[in-house]
Amino acid sequence: MTARVLVVDDILANLRLLEAKLNAEYYEVALAQSGPEALQQAARWTPDVILLDVMMPGMDGYEVCRRLKDNGQTAHIPVVMITALVDPAERVRGLEAGADDFLSKPVDDATLFARLRALLRTKQVQDAWRLRAETARDLGFEPPPVPAASVAGARALLVSEDMVEAETLRRALAADGLEVTICVDAIDTWDALSEGGYDLAVLSLSMPGGDALRLASRLRAQATTRDLPVLLVADASQKSQVLRGFDLGANDHVLRPVDPNELRARARNQIRRKHYQETLRADLDRSLEMAVTDALTGLRNRRYAVRHLEGLLRTAGAAVLMMDVDRFKSVNDTYGHASGDIVLKEVADRLKSSLRAADVVARFGGEEFVVAMAGQEAEDAAVVAERLRLAVSAKPIEVEGGEPLKVTISCGVAAVPPGVSLDALLGAADAALYRAKGNGRNRVEIGDVGQSRAAQ
Repeated sequence: MTARVLVVDDILANLRLLEAKLNAEYYEVALAQSGPEALQQAARWTPDVILLDVMMPGMDGYEVCRRLKDNGQTAHIPVVMITALVDPAERVRGLEAGADDFLSKPVDDATLFARLRALLRTKQVQDAWRLRAETARDLGFEPPPVPAASVAGARALLVSEDMVEAETLRRALAADGLEVTICVDAIDTWDALSEGGYDLAVLSLSMPGGDALRLASRLRAQATTRDLPVLLVADASQKSQVLRGFDLGANDHVLRPVDPNELRARARNQIRRKHYQETLRADLDRSLEMAVTDALTGLRNRRYAVRHLEGLLRTAGAAVLMMDVDRFKSVNDTYGHASGDIVLKEVADRLKSSLRAADVVARFGGEEFVVAMAGQEAEDAAVVAERLRLAVSAKPIEVEGGEPLKVTISCGVAAVPPGVSLDALLGAADAALYRAKGNGRNRVEIGDVGQSRAAQ
């Protein structure tokens, strides 16, 4: 997995050593010898990961990390701090500043590359969602709200065979408001996961038979748990299992004896990252929904209807009902556009409530609506159109500042087998609609696709 790595250290020999190691694994590498230079390089070069020395003169690594995370251009870049400090309080300080992990000097190659691979996997997923969200914003959609910094109310699943340790870890996580469920084996774990709604899985690597690694692998293999952050709890002697866990998809780890503040900081970082990804995904879903939805009526829009019909015509054939609200211009002229909007929304609701879930009803433009139906004959579609006509006219529509309005629709129907062009189908339905209006309105007419194609 190749990527761009920015290495930051005030000692040139350290820079060259890490540069050589990374180049040997085919990473692209850039170097910076101070905090200000690192900030400039990160903004200009947009690396995939930053390896950041803690002890630097002037601006230390903690301050650099804080500034990176406060900058919208660089906040998403994973930061790994490299330090000779062994005090757990220093690790907590770095995690609070936004660091994703720590590596101790001298840097162990296997640990370095395992962490890089794990962080890059996570970043690739988040980058995909972030870029899609940016595209949606470029199209005019509002950006999503920033997830709350607090993780109170988040749910963690703690898997350990040691109930004494499990209770200690539970109390530490509960200090941040996490709701913690404790499981002792794989069966209990999957029973709990079937309920859904978890924000973090904490797995003890001391479980017998390598169950924790099997769980980590299975979590990544299942669609419902693929994005669930996994934090491993390990002994210092379990380095190989930790590295294997990263390759299987684990996100982070903490070593025994577990410092409660470090555990809490790592858990918070993982949960916040998950909430951020969920926000991006929800924003994309909302943007896509808005892109194919008519803002006034809540129905699908013309763009969606056209694409849906094109799909039907490639496979099952389609019937189209093309409907127009009769004398709608007089509603706007007499009662105003606000009343006209009320009429359109009520007509849309009546159409939607009278159709099957499989049928697509869309506002085609102005006061015109279209229903797309898969594989229907014209006569059967005409029966549906008559039902819709009656549903619209059955009850007057209340508008502001006037008497309830008797509203009717005219409808043109056309149906074709697979392979016929969309233009021919819509042309036949449109001609039938105009015939319905010419014959007195508030009626249904069936179009002749052969005549429409001949006219073209």
